Amino acid sequence: MATQVHRNGSLSAVSLQGFVLVGFGGSAETQALLFAVFLIMYVVTVLGNLTMIVVITLDARLHSPMYFFLKNLSFVDLCYSSVIVPKAMANLLSSTKVISFAGCATQFFFFSLLVTTESFLLAVMAYDRFMAICSPLRYPVTMCPMACARLVLGAYCGGCLHSIIESSLTFRLPFCSSNRINHFYCDVPPLLQLACADTTLNELVMFGICGLIIVSTTLVVLVSYGYITVTILRMRSGSGRHKLFSTCGSHMTAVSLFYGTVFVMYAQPGALTSMEQGKVVSVFYTLVIPMLNPLIYSLRNKDVKDALRRLGQRHSLVKEDVQ
Repeated sequence: MATQVHRNGSLSAVSLQGFVLVGFGGSAETQALLFAVFLIMYVVTVLGNLTMIVVITLDARLHSPMYFFLKNLSFVDLCYSSVIVPKAMANLLSSTKVISFAGCATQFFFFSLLVTTESFLLAVMAYDRFMAICSPLRYPVTMCPMACARLVLGAYCGGCLHSIIESSLTFRLPFCSSNRINHFYCDVPPLLQLACADTTLNELVMFGICGLIIVSTTLVVLVSYGYITVTILRMRSGSGRHKLFSTCGSHMTAVSLFYGTVFVMYAQPGALTSMEQGKVVSVFYTLVIPMLNPLIYSLRNKDVKDALRRLGQRHSLVKEDVQ
């Protein structure tokens, strides 16, 4: 819905065909520079996450629960970055920056679904490491392929449920203030600023659900890694401790980056008022984190580096045979 001005100066809601994504301000040169930066980072994101998916799929030595979850994490990172970044880059070179009402709702639905799914996946990955390190004898039974598939399916279902709730509450609102979204993609905080109805329920639901998801998944991560740290410190093998700390350190780095930025954006009251800060934070978790995750897991993980080396050697041998 959009606004209609009557002769007496009052406002009423009328049908809204689309929104204008304001995005980032600045001159044409600034927009071109941002486009180049976004393009480079997006290409690195796509290549990095696709590489992780391909390597884990092709290398039999990586067919374990940890890498099954990591492959799904790469898939989610690739998807939710692709939901946002291509449209944002197109708008940087466009003078209209228009997105249809249906396009805005669709973009928000999939973005919310994928980001929420990632938060659950990170908690599942922490639980997987807890079982592998603290209960190694029970690990093959507890984290069997069927259990892993159910955990991943549960993460997607949780993300879908959250997205349905947020989307239905947000896009049933009448939008009377303007059709200009002060952001580079469709998200709840800037959309609520355009609504001409009471948004208290929407704000409570956003803070409540996002807070619950962040607190519960963070608690799972902290408890899991608390037990993991104690177990590792009790080990007598220095090389074993180093390997485990390296693997777990990669996951903790990814968790800290993701949860920190999501909390700043959605789980604190200032999220609705500081849109300029929100844009910077959003760039971080829509583009920077999906780009960094493959680098974090590959550069600090000996198994992944070895798999990349084997894949490269296999490709070289195939190329030589063809020649």
